[in-house]
Amino acid sequence: MSAQPRQLAARVEARPILEDITVVIPTLGRPILGESLSWLVAGSAWPGAVIIVDQGARPDVAAWVERLQILGLIAQHLPSIQRGRSAGVNRGLERVRTRFVAVTDDDCFVTADWLQGMTGHLRRWPEAIITGRVEAAGDDAVEFCAVTSTTPTVYRRPQLRVHPLIGGNMGVSIATVERIGLFDEHPSLRSAEDSDWGYRALRLGIPIAYMPEVAVRHYDWRTPGQRAARYREYARSQGGFYGKYLFSGDWLIPLQAGRDLVRGPIRWLRGLAQGDQDMIARGRADALDLLPGIIAGLQRGRPR
Repeated sequence: MSAQPRQLAARVEARPILEDITVVIPTLGRPILGESLSWLVAGSAWPGAVIIVDQGARPDVAAWVERLQILGLIAQHLPSIQRGRSAGVNRGLERVRTRFVAVTDDDCFVTADWLQGMTGHLRRWPEAIITGRVEAAGDDAVEFCAVTSTTPTVYRRPQLRVHPLIGGNMGVSIATVERIGLFDEHPSLRSAEDSDWGYRALRLGIPIAYMPEVAVRHYDWRTPGQRAARYREYARSQGGFYGKYLFSGDWLIPLQAGRDLVRGPIRWLRGLAQGDQDMIARGRADALDLLPGIIAGLQRGRPR
């Protein structure tokens, strides 16, 4: 699915305000944030507040937040000298004053009814984490970070085959955040913060509900080389997640780690046989970076 480029409007008709939910968006200040905000503004309803946690240094971000304020949204620009998505999300969560919060990313374009759908599910089921579909956007869209199942699914315990939390499309009550705690900011989990937080939630008995109608579009702006580097970061971080919990007594963690260690070389070989560069990059990343990540996670010691 492609998304047509758009700019943050200078004037737009006001929408109904959902007073009980805040939207948090962590960003490095990339230009695509302006387009992401334009999709939020164009939605069928506006949140009670928007918090932009800015880990970059582009003056455009402050200007975009000011534009939101002029349009009538309660928007906050929160500059941060920290780096890492976990820190960005956490600094936003700490500022939320509404009952619920929704989190998306600066390269995600929310659909028109995203916020209403998210809020409706949270009001009906406030003890759950709500997550949803992620489709590819852009003229040359690649299925990078896409989750396109159309089947609603509720997860109540950790899964062998899937880590169900989709951090760029999630909603939760602040009461539930307080039960789970903030996202882990340790460098060994730099790009596996969602796996870790979702796992902690499920271990506490907090359900994660995948609702496919609550959808965003993820814009694939990376070049093949940048995607390959991202796959390596994912693999190392996922290894850090496995290492953190390897001695937790949960038999799923060794199975998941073993599966990925075996799957990486197989995927690499399949990619070579099929001439699929993206598959080659993913397989090579798992084959070469997962184990160093596990070692880094193990060096943290056992989790609390």
